[in-house]
Amino acid sequence: MANHKSALKRIRSNESKRLVNKYQHKTTRNAIKKLRELTDKKEAEALFPSVSSMLDKLAKKNVIHANKAANLKSGLAKFVATL
Repeated sequence: MANHKSALKRIRSNESKRLVNKYQHKTTRNAIKKLRELTDKKEAEALFPSVSSMLDKLAKKNVIHANKAANLKSGLAKFVATL
């Protein structure tokens, strides 16, 4: 168990950040699934920028790797273009 005040604070802050990251990551994954289930091109084109922005934010905060975000965005762009 941690003995220093700073170590105890780090444990608390790590836990709160973990929960925020988990929530944002899960929300983004659900948005990706929702986008992939769409069959209407106009709806997909409307939703794609927000999903792309969510992925960029996750990559910026190092929740996911930047290359993974780029690969997901590329795949979603191809999907929207083929509708």
